[in-house]
Amino acid sequence: MPTASHPAIRRVKRQGIEPSIHGNKLWKSSCLLIDYMKKHPPEHAGRVLDVGCGWGVSGIWCAQNFNSRVTSMDADPDVFPFLQATADVNGVETEHLVSRFEKLGTKQLEQYDMLIAADICFWDELVKPVTNMVNRAVKAGVKHILIADPERSPFFEVAEKCADKHCAEVFEWSTRGSIEASGAIMVIENA
Repeated sequence: MPTASHPAIRRVKRQGIEPSIHGNKLWKSSCLLIDYMKKHPPEHAGRVLDVGCGWGVSGIWCAQNFNSRVTSMDADPDVFPFLQATADVNGVETEHLVSRFEKLGTKQLEQYDMLIAADICFWDELVKPVTNMVNRAVKAGVKHILIADPERSPFFEVAEKCADKHCAEVFEWSTRGSIEASGAIMVIENA
């Protein structure tokens, strides 16, 4: 998990690339997802969609540990040089997709077994598009949906809507070690 001081990340920064939608660093909720998946390996992880991927750490971890085919999706194309540097450091590849939550249709979501996301509920105006994306993912038959957050109120609003409609569960989660993180993970098992 390269941080901003890692040589590969510094090389990208020297190129003058600067993400515009908060994709400027490793977000700690990615660590929550990784730790959760270590302790609760998903049954279906062949095809993974990492939405709002930023540097793509969670998806890269799935590619390494589950041999997943990962699509890393973000609305900001400027995150992908950072993601590529992170993937290169870890010796894996992911497919890159520039898109917004609202643009992910049910047909497109049908090709994935698992949808993961970290730190995507950072504004109130994201509640509706994230909730609608989850609704479409459930309808599309995505088996596992995991969204981690440092416990912002928009995340809990999404989780509440998903609990009512899809029996989502929210787990308090924290990690210790080289990167300490705490927050919550919304989990939907869509069997």
